[in-house]
Amino acid sequence: MNPERLHCGLGLRRGLLDALCELQTDSIGFLELAPENWISVGGKRARALDQLRAHYPINCHGLSLSIGGPEPLDTLYLRRLRDFLDRMETPLYSDHLSFCSDDGQLYDLLPLPFTEEAVRHVANRVGQVQDALQRRIALENVSYYAAPFQAMPEIDFIAAVLREADCDLLLDVNNIYVNSVNHGYDAATFLRALPAERVRGLHIAGHFVEAPDLIIDTHGADVIDPVWDLLEQAYTHCGLQPTLLERDFNFPSLPALLQEVDRMARCQQTFLAQDARAQRA
Repeated sequence: MNPERLHCGLGLRRGLLDALCELQTDSIGFLELAPENWISVGGKRARALDQLRAHYPINCHGLSLSIGGPEPLDTLYLRRLRDFLDRMETPLYSDHLSFCSDDGQLYDLLPLPFTEEAVRHVANRVGQVQDALQRRIALENVSYYAAPFQAMPEIDFIAAVLREADCDLLLDVNNIYVNSVNHGYDAATFLRALPAERVRGLHIAGHFVEAPDLIIDTHGADVIDPVWDLLEQAYTHCGLQPTLLERDFNFPSLPALLQEVDRMARCQQTFLAQDARAQRA
């Protein structure tokens, strides 16, 4: 394993599976997958996952926990999830600070009201999940296009949830940028206000510009320069963290994706060099 790539990750999508299995270089340090899409997989894909697991650590980033949802938590899913996470020996499990079910899956990650009641609700459910999984979890700050109710600023809501739930943060840099454009705040200021001690991983991704004041978080395009700049600021704020490139569709070739991973690695090496100089000063 290339030590300079230990913190550089790529999302494991089925469209990339064959190419990743054929990859002959240590261009990436870890993979991340959505456990819901792999828990019941067998046959060729299961064998491919085992092959990749033998070479890369596997982080897991869920889509259906619905940590803020009104319905009771799915205890059967949590038991299956715990078995899968144990089998993968995953270093990090995360899901979204949102909800996606109400009497069935809604197939979207919907925002929560920014209220004290929602903080307590999520914190209680995080406790249940961490007990069921026997591990700490991380919650991702999500992109959203309208909020149900905002009794407090988004940044205060996120900080209150992390503190009350005593869980970690999966910091999605692209989501900060998307929300900053859509809701008219400064992305760098928002980033610096997040509790750095809670951050356990970072995500970057591309998006679609619908209008000058409306960006859609698609994970279907290249990462843009302002998001790369914000990633560099994230390292300054919370230190070097495992960082994942998310790409869910419109896949370029794997070499093209790895060029973005190369840029991620350069950002990390620049931060480490600057940090080393600061330590010597």
